[in-house]
Amino acid sequence: MKVLRLLRIAERTVLVMLFLTMVALFFTSVVTREIGGSLAARFVWVEEAVRLMNIFLVFLALGLALERGKHVAITNLRDGGPPWRRRALRRVIDLAGLGFSLYIAWLGLEMVRFVLKMGQTSPTLGIPMGWIYVAPVAGFALLALRYGLSLFGMLDRFAPAGRDTAEAPR
Repeated sequence: MKVLRLLRIAERTVLVMLFLTMVALFFTSVVTREIGGSLAARFVWVEEAVRLMNIFLVFLALGLALERGKHVAITNLRDGGPPWRRRALRRVIDLAGLGFSLYIAWLGLEMVRFVLKMGQTSPTLGIPMGWIYVAPVAGFALLALRYGLSLFGMLDRFAPAGRDTAEAPR
């Protein structure tokens, strides 16, 4: 699936760029504190910016983590028993995950609307606080996408490591 491959590349690129930006900002903040003076006061916004970037980093990684099998699972229950039971249990897991992810994304979207209406802004950056709640909406939407693709057999997230999960038959 070429679209899924492009989505993976985009997700990885965004995650790496977020992480590298966080490192660069923290490094700059530490250096300016060591230099001291009025220069350090100009970088008080860095801690808040890095905290917000970390929120986006965590939520945007949900879909990739699921696809790679990095979420917590009771594998001996999921992978034990006859093949028909494994398939049925995996479908139930995917269906429940899809429903839960869509519900949380919807709740997050309602939260974004509510907080944006309130007009609250972040203390040092001055950005509307509602935009922070976009992170769980995007993250759980990406997670729902992976669960949906797995449910309909377009993604084999249970494949052994090393196999291209987008091409694997179910």
